[in-house]
Amino acid sequence: MTDRQTVSHVLRRLTFGPTATEVDKAEEAGAAATISTALAHRTAPPGPGLSTGPPPAQDADRDARRKARARQNAELDRWWLRQMAADSTAGEKLTFFWHGHWATSIQKVKSAALMYRQQQTFRRYGTGDTGPFIRAMLRDPALILWLDGQQNTAKAPNENLARELMELFTLGVGNYTEDDVRAGAQMLTGWTVDRAAGTSKLIPKRHAQSPVTLLGTTGVTDIDGYADLLARHRAHAPFLAARFWLRYGSGAAPSAAATERLVTAFGPGRDVTAMLRALVLDPEFPATNGQLVKQPVEWVVGAVRQLGIDAGKLDDKQLKQLSAMMRALGQVPFRPPSVGGWPAGTAWLTTASAQVRLRSAPNLVTLAPAAVATLEEAARPDRLDALARLLVIDRWTDRTAAVLAPAAQDPKKLLTLGLATPEYAVH
Repeated sequence: MTDRQTVSHVLRRLTFGPTATEVDKAEEAGAAATISTALAHRTAPPGPGLSTGPPPAQDADRDARRKARARQNAELDRWWLRQMAADSTAGEKLTFFWHGHWATSIQKVKSAALMYRQQQTFRRYGTGDTGPFIRAMLRDPALILWLDGQQNTAKAPNENLARELMELFTLGVGNYTEDDVRAGAQMLTGWTVDRAAGTSKLIPKRHAQSPVTLLGTTGVTDIDGYADLLARHRAHAPFLAARFWLRYGSGAAPSAAATERLVTAFGPGRDVTAMLRALVLDPEFPATNGQLVKQPVEWVVGAVRQLGIDAGKLDDKQLKQLSAMMRALGQVPFRPPSVGGWPAGTAWLTTASAQVRLRSAPNLVTLAPAAVATLEEAARPDRLDALARLLVIDRWTDRTAAVLAPAAQDPKKLLTLGLATPEYAVH
């Protein structure tokens, strides 16, 4: 790989979609500096100004409540779309990773404010030690509501959160027992959500008081002890390494050697940023080039960024149009289909999704006159190369080039087809 291909590959994976100008700067700075800049901690963006509102049971006007909730949901959607499109670092992509990992849906939580609060937890804790991160998530109001923590009492234990916590969020299948699920559920009893305040709290009389034996340790009495056991468990680091590799590295599972290198980088401090840095510096990482399918959100946001569309200047109708594209492709932020999150890999490469991308591309091109002008300024024989530069694609296959070549005379059509190519769907 050339230096430009190396930094392009890194930025395509760490961010939502590098622009040609960003790749120019990265090529000049070098891979090491590019990675450091992308992974640098940043200030959290200003929030969308949502209110928690009254609890549903206290609002007599159901229709008014539903409309108010829909307005806040839409505001949150528009706010995050703007943040994703504006961010040139790894920050928002990592937030999106955690959103898919700790998959929580607004459709059940029914509160944009609580979903935003969960996002703030991702931003505050998701770059460092996973111990405090797990502690914070066990207190997260949206997650408690999503996985029925409100119903988990000493008299009627509910195991949903304890089971998913170990299976999907921290350890993986085979690294805990049914006894651990029951013991974990007991430690989580009594936690409830105050919707008006937007907080969670422990109700002592609903909490099981007896110590339990959990993950081989006897005497665990509270959720912090539970969280610490999960963070220190031998399966935790390899589990996260595999999850990061599948979202940032390759559609195939990491090798044992690559997993060990990522676990070593994670270290006793359980440093997420160190693990991500090790991933993109891993000797097996370049070999994954071209083997990771873009999720619909990545495709839409990446196109917005690379076509030079200023999401901050788009009106509500235009932002709604972008959200509709993601919905048609099967992925809408804040609405994962299940606690397992969204699918990955070739699940997004269906005939139907290809048709949606082809139908959506003209709407994106309409919002990008500067990108069209860039192609118009290039000589006709050079327009395929200009398109590849604009979309940060290393090369076209002969088959794709043969399809694109006749459209070179029409920059709008060429750009539309470029967004629908296999090379743009798989990065």
